[in-house]
Amino acid sequence: MRAGNHTRCTRRSTGGFTYVLVLLLVALMGLGLAVAGPRWSDAAQRDREDELLRIGGLYAQAITRYHEASPGSLKQYPPSLDSLLQDTRYVGTRRHLRKLYTDPMQPGQPFALVRGADGGIRGVHSTSEAQTLRVSLPPMDGVAEMPPASKYSEWIFLAKPQP
Repeated sequence: MRAGNHTRCTRRSTGGFTYVLVLLLVALMGLGLAVAGPRWSDAAQRDREDELLRIGGLYAQAITRYHEASPGSLKQYPPSLDSLLQDTRYVGTRRHLRKLYTDPMQPGQPFALVRGADGGIRGVHSTSEAQTLRVSLPPMDGVAEMPPASKYSEWIFLAKPQP
């Protein structure tokens, strides 16, 4: 009988040790996720920033092409973004943009428009007031130079017509 009691005591102490070991393992995994979480978040935000730069550049380039393709000597900016999808100033179909994109920083939301004195669209920008990870932006073809900004709404993608 004493041998049976000795076995039972050994199992209890091993079970407690295993429990503490599992708790320690869970705590270490939580700590690892706490460290990795912000890095994953920053990586996702950088991806959305890259997408914003790509789409903003596409809009600015499309607006520039629309302006440059104006018939006659009077150059016009598009009255709406739909004009970039199908330029009705010509008999044939002329497209400056394949589709209307939404704001990657505000998924599902349209871009805010920058209008000129004549009411035509000169550019677009995000409506997000979130802080940017990048401060300065690289020069982009067909896009007017953008000064450093701290919020996404300050990244204004203006058309840069050829002189």
